[in-house]
Amino acid sequence: MTPAPPLRDTIAQFRLDARRKLGQHFLLDENLTAKIARQAGGLAGRHVVEVGPGPGGLTRALLGTQAAKVIAVEVDPRAAEAMRALAASYPDRLDIVEADALSADLAALAPAPRQIVANLPYNIATPLLIGWLRQAGAWERMTLMFQLEVAERIAARPGSAEYGRLSVLAQWTCTVSLLMRIPPAAFTPPPKVCSAVVGFVPRPAQPDAELFAAMERLTAAAFGQRRKMLRGSLRPLGGEVLLDRAGIAADRRAETLSVAEFESLARLL
Repeated sequence: MTPAPPLRDTIAQFRLDARRKLGQHFLLDENLTAKIARQAGGLAGRHVVEVGPGPGGLTRALLGTQAAKVIAVEVDPRAAEAMRALAASYPDRLDIVEADALSADLAALAPAPRQIVANLPYNIATPLLIGWLRQAGAWERMTLMFQLEVAERIAARPGSAEYGRLSVLAQWTCTVSLLMRIPPAAFTPPPKVCSAVVGFVPRPAQPDAELFAAMERLTAAAFGQRRKMLRGSLRPLGGEVLLDRAGIAADRRAETLSVAEFESLARLL
């Protein structure tokens, strides 16, 4: 085992300047990365998948826990090389998968009990999350960082301006908690927005693929024209007939429906 070099030395050695096209903003503050790792709960014996480790700030914090193994998924070859160098300091505890997380089957990379802990690239955070929610039952927990605006949408309650498709999909499949806010100055380079860490604990009963697909169609239609009454926005899916069968007034708008009411409609659909 060899000591891991300082993060800034790693950035210099592997020329890891943050690249906008990859949505990279590196979190180097060891106190913050340790706090994020703690937000994931007890990791003893868990296999932890991290997406977009960059120079490895959060990776080191995760390796500092009692996690059985950390699997780092990285599309940037510079960062993947930096991760391979870091692996020498943590024999048999760090695996590197050089792949695009959008197309990778992350659950296949690690045996249960498995978790995802990641500072997500801003530009692909939402599609990544929706993909993982489709198989939420495969995960014990997900602890993910987003732009604050996205985090607030995920945790939003019915009737609020932020409540939307992402709120329904996330809260339908998981218990969601906004865990901590992080200012732009904590990152290198600083983004123009604040960030937040969100915790997801999958619910014991998960929808099958057909029901999840129905919910995706339903929420896309309902919130795609959120100023319209549901009789209009849901017309392509059965409109008033569907709403009548669910016992939901056709003159309501999408943001007033609870997650349970959306589930009723999805099951009918």
